[in-house]
Amino acid sequence: MKQYSHLILLYVILIFSSCAGDKGEYQVSSPDGRIKLKVEVEKGNVFYTVTKDDNTILVPSALGYRLHNNIDLTANFEVVDVKHRSYNETWEQPWGERRLVENKYDEMSLDLRQKKTGYELQLIFRVFNDGIGFRYKIPSQKGLNECVILDEITEFNLPEVADAWWIPAYKEKFYESLYKLTPTDEMDTVCTPVTLQTHDGHFLVVHEANLTDYAAMNLFSRDGRSLSCDLTPWSTGEKVKATLPMQSPWRTMIIAETPGELISSNLMLNLNEPSEIDDTSWIKPGKYIGIWWGMHQKKYTWSQGPDHGATTKNVMRYIDFAAANSFDGVLVEGWNYGWDGDWTVNGDKFSFTKPYPDFDMEKISQYAGAKGVQLIGHHETGGASQNYESQMEEAFKYYREHGVHVVKTGYVSEKLDGKEFHSSQYGVRHYRKVIETAAKYQIMIDNHEPVMPSGLQRTFPNLMTQEGVRGQEWDAWSTDGGNPPEHTTVVPFTRGLAGPMDFTFGTFNFTNPVLPDTRVRTTLAKQAALYVIIYSPLQMASDLPENYIQNEVFDFIKKVPVNWEDSRVLDAVIGDYVVTARKDRDSEEWYCGAITDENGRKLEISLDFLTPAYTYEAQIISDEPKADWEKHPMLYEYKVKQVKSTDSLFIHLAPGGGQAIRFIPE
Repeated sequence: MKQYSHLILLYVILIFSSCAGDKGEYQVSSPDGRIKLKVEVEKGNVFYTVTKDDNTILVPSALGYRLHNNIDLTANFEVVDVKHRSYNETWEQPWGERRLVENKYDEMSLDLRQKKTGYELQLIFRVFNDGIGFRYKIPSQKGLNECVILDEITEFNLPEVADAWWIPAYKEKFYESLYKLTPTDEMDTVCTPVTLQTHDGHFLVVHEANLTDYAAMNLFSRDGRSLSCDLTPWSTGEKVKATLPMQSPWRTMIIAETPGELISSNLMLNLNEPSEIDDTSWIKPGKYIGIWWGMHQKKYTWSQGPDHGATTKNVMRYIDFAAANSFDGVLVEGWNYGWDGDWTVNGDKFSFTKPYPDFDMEKISQYAGAKGVQLIGHHETGGASQNYESQMEEAFKYYREHGVHVVKTGYVSEKLDGKEFHSSQYGVRHYRKVIETAAKYQIMIDNHEPVMPSGLQRTFPNLMTQEGVRGQEWDAWSTDGGNPPEHTTVVPFTRGLAGPMDFTFGTFNFTNPVLPDTRVRTTLAKQAALYVIIYSPLQMASDLPENYIQNEVFDFIKKVPVNWEDSRVLDAVIGDYVVTARKDRDSEEWYCGAITDENGRKLEISLDFLTPAYTYEAQIISDEPKADWEKHPMLYEYKVKQVKSTDSLFIHLAPGGGQAIRFIPE
């Protein structure tokens, strides 16, 4: 990744002796001076507080650890060293929602030592204009060369009860839940990111960045104001096993005044390390189709038999369609041995190098290459991570030999290897091994049933996208009927803040004949708009090819980019509606998407994001006046008009509807 500017103001060191007293206060502010983080050490206990302007964001919140062998790193501390520094750079993403990212912060690190035991702990705080991040470091020290973390005592204490959008941490699988909106005193134990709206109008998001060899952070509320860390445990009860020195992931909080500012935050990316992949030229975003939706409609099967989907003939038909419609890839699931029987229990039966007899890998890969289409591989593990790891090198080597450079992985199981949570340290270690091994063979990863993303795509940009969301597949088979219309107006401000989402929209046939009580709960225009609203560098058009023939909405999906120069939320109310504009990285075109919940809306948006020097042709796909998601989802209008940056557009959104616009400079 290119570094456009790189200015480091070296450490200004303030040294405090070990006799600093029973109370000390240490402060660091954001570069613009608006956010202030203060650390207090009082009677050996360490707390931090956060303010923005004249508003209290967090009241005193505790920090520390409890380790094995009755080691308590929460009290009896004194500060022995304090360091401050400022940092400012602009770096370029190989792909993303914006090309250039400003990374500007002020940092304070505190070296702590317990008075009686002599144990040492370091705290590092970074304050950005859009929020804060902090992490722990436990150095290697006399009498402590390894440790087992039993509890991390990290708090985010609010001055009062706030409203929260959340999903439960342990009660549902794979983060595939509908977000609830409740006061914080009614929250369950929740996974992060959790999004808060305070009574003074601030929007806060608590999450973590750079989750490496550690357990994922969940939160529980004791009294509605105190949000406390709950690390996902090993099956044996411990939280983290570490050799010292060790460092935790960054604990993060975005602090914003509008929902749109949450999405424009770069906090997550900036708290991850620069790319470890020097040559990223092989990492390419794109759009793909696949035989997957036909499987959900029971037209095809994953396993062998008369309705097997991953046959040579059927896959070549999809390759032809992809080539004719400028799609980059075709995803093929169910091509390999292991799908017969209950693979969710017997995932250790999967082979990742042995195709079924009716799937000719050599012929298909050569055919795809000749058509200029990427074959997207699939590794479903059934949660048997050890079986996968034992074959991983050969599996990625096999794919690379056949020209496959994108792989969708899956972990459909209650627990990994029958015992460990996906978000435990065990799971985190496994997912990292997959990413690093894939990079070795120049393979990009689309990870389903993941641990919640934490910005690692900066360090490993071959980690393209992940699921970890209740996506559009639920509209094919969920017993509750499918995702409600408001769902997609919530996830950009919750799960979407963790990283790209493989939501798999683009469905045009809204009913499933084998499950008639389940359906897609959007209008056709909203399906197009979602390609702008929900970000992923790999976007799927999920439906069967025959449902796309001669459709202007499909034309928009074919043309909409997946790699952006800039992205802006023009207007939004979480859970009600979202309007987003994005500029193509490879042209001067802009795209705009607007979606709503179950309520129809009329909005006015300014086009001041457009380049003033140009007149644009706006190609608009909108809901017809009589359209609605329930009775008339297919009704849409297509119109073209000339616009400039000084203009405004009036947007009509039907119930459950949307609008998609392509702006072409003339």
